Amino acid sequence: QVQFVESGGGLVQPGGSLKLSCAASGFSFRDYSIGWFRQAPGKEREGLLCINSVGGKTYYVDFVKGRFTISRDNAKNTAYLQMNNLKHEDTAVYYCATDRYGNECPDIVYDYWGQGTQVTVSS
Repeated sequence: QVQFVESGGGLVQPGGSLKLSCAASGFSFRDYSIGWFRQAPGKEREGLLCINSVGGKTYYVDFVKGRFTISRDNAKNTAYLQMNNLKHEDTAVYYCATDRYGNECPDIVYDYWGQGTQVTVSS
């Protein structure tokens, strides 16, 4: 079955960087768009970025521009989220996801999700 395993989260100081990984299995990874989301305590989950099957990127929110970068390695069935200049407000659980029909971002309905990885930005 479709499975995502996110990793790479942790505790980082403000201004620091983290690179999250999303290891996928159970489907033809190279043919699917992958999105990154996050959910902070007490807040709704928000979309960050999406990368389509040929590497095209969609930004769901402006604040990630210049700080977050999405990429993928189809040979490793893995997507990445590089996060730089992290701020306190970036503290959240970060998730990757895709949809079952292979729609490409931004026209995608996410219904397969990973369990998330915690990112905490604190001094």
